[in-house]
Amino acid sequence: MQGIDKYIRLNKAIGYTFSDVALLEQALTHRSAAKKHNERLEFLGDAILGMVIGETLYKRFPNVPEGKLTRMRSTLVKGDTLAELAREACMGELLLLGPGELKSGGHRRSSILADAVEALLGAIYLDSGMEAVRSVIDRLWESRIEKLDPNAHPKDSKTRLQEYLQGKKLPLPTYEVISITGKDHAQTFEVCCKVEGESTPVSATGNSRRKAEQEAARLTLEKLDD
Repeated sequence: MQGIDKYIRLNKAIGYTFSDVALLEQALTHRSAAKKHNERLEFLGDAILGMVIGETLYKRFPNVPEGKLTRMRSTLVKGDTLAELAREACMGELLLLGPGELKSGGHRRSSILADAVEALLGAIYLDSGMEAVRSVIDRLWESRIEKLDPNAHPKDSKTRLQEYLQGKKLPLPTYEVISITGKDHAQTFEVCCKVEGESTPVSATGNSRRKAEQEAARLTLEKLDD
C-alpha cells in the first residue's frame, strides 16, 4: 500500500483519521530514523494520557480512595499496556526505524511500541484537540477499564513502592539516570532509586529507562522488607 492507504488499518483500530498526516508520520518515527522524531510528541501524549485516565477513574470509581486510583492508573498507562495496545493496532509494521533498530527487531520492542502510542496521542491532540484524543483514549482503554478491580494488587514495582512509602507517611521515591551506555538501538540504562531514610540508593539496569526504574523499585522493596 502506498501513501495514506497504509494507515487505513491503524485509523480503523483507533477510530481516528488524521487531517495532517505529517503528524502521524512523525509520531511513528523513532529517533534512530530521523532528526524530526517522536520524542516531543511522546512527552505530550504521556501527560495527556495520565490526565484523561485519571479523570476517567475519578468519575467511574467515586468511592475508591486515592491510593487505589493511583494503582489502577499505573496499570493502565504502564509500558506493557501501551505495547499491547500498539500490537493490537498493528503499529509495529508502520514504525520508521533506523538501520540498527530494524536489524535488532525494534518494531517488536515493547519500549519503542509504548513510546509510539504516547506519541500518537500527542499527535492526535495537535491535529484535532482534546476531545478528539479523549475519544480515542476512551475507545482504546474501555475494555481494560471495565476489567479493573480496585482491590487487585498490581505487579508494578514502582506502584508498590509508592504505596509502601505513602502508608508510612514518607516522601515518594526519586529516580535518577546514572548512565546510558551502548548505541541507540541497544542502549543500557542505569537508574538509582532514592528513598528517604536509606543512606545508600539502590541502582539497577535495563534496556529502557522504564525497565531500569521498575527493577530499581523492586530491589528497593526487597531491601525495605529486609
